[in-house]
Amino acid sequence: MRTARTRTAAAVLLTASLVLTGCGAGATESASDGKGGGMAAAKPADGAAEGAADSASGAAGKPASKAPAQQHVIRTAELSVEVKDAAKALVTARRVATDAGGHVENETTERVDGTHLGSQIVLRVPQERYDSVLTELAGAGKLLDRRASAKDVTDQVVDVESRIATQRASVARVRALMDRAEKLSDVVTLEGELSRRQADLEALLAQRASLKDRTTMATITLRLSEPEEPSAEEREEGRPGFGDALSGGWNALVGAAAWVGIVLTALAPWLAVALILFVLWRRLVRPRLAARTRPAGAVPGLPDTPRNAAGAPVVPAPQESPEK
Repeated sequence: MRTARTRTAAAVLLTASLVLTGCGAGATESASDGKGGGMAAAKPADGAAEGAADSASGAAGKPASKAPAQQHVIRTAELSVEVKDAAKALVTARRVATDAGGHVENETTERVDGTHLGSQIVLRVPQERYDSVLTELAGAGKLLDRRASAKDVTDQVVDVESRIATQRASVARVRALMDRAEKLSDVVTLEGELSRRQADLEALLAQRASLKDRTTMATITLRLSEPEEPSAEEREEGRPGFGDALSGGWNALVGAAAWVGIVLTALAPWLAVALILFVLWRRLVRPRLAARTRPAGAVPGLPDTPRNAAGAPVVPAPQESPEK
């Protein structure tokens, strides 16, 4: 009997201690909520939402399947087209963009070299009309250059949407805590936290708007240029005339004279040496050779006279004339 009573008393004491521990924990949680703990206040709501979702999926009898995420692509293109009249082609490009449901973002037109126009226009058109508008603009004249690119930003869009949802829930929790706050210091602290989270939320919303604009509207940069026409002077230069012929002949003569002068300059040392040798031969060598070959007593410039054994000149006898 004593053993049974002892066991009963121990069970009563254990139950009482457990009840007291649970009450103390509940009081601690209530005190933390009163000081502004945002997560503790948000957990019941989150748990209720999760319970509602679980009950809805249980009522359906099977887990809800996620729909495939929509693909988000940023499309851009650059075209360079040569046209006869850039002003008319510019008007046509504006009309094509407007008819497709787009608009002109910016435009630049200037006169190049004072002879022909050059224009650049940036068009924004819906994604579904991107290919047709690009084909029509490329066929406006002679296509010089074409560049197109497509960038998939689906993951970036999904990430931004998720961060926006999280930030909105965070802002809602801070506002709920502000409504329950009683101390002025708590209110001031929560207001600063609310301002920071709202600024982050606005930045995310601006990023989402930018992504939405770039994924729904494609960007096309069109450059228009006119062919360069030759000037009057260039056209005249293409046809030769008498002045051109005379100038060409004179240039040829001057060129030939220059080459002759170059050849003579190169031969000048050789010609000088040859002239000196000729003078020496004419003045010194040639007279000596003539003196050696001429007999003694010969008068220079006269024919040789026959002489006898003594060396005296032999005078020929006069010839008698025949008698008549």
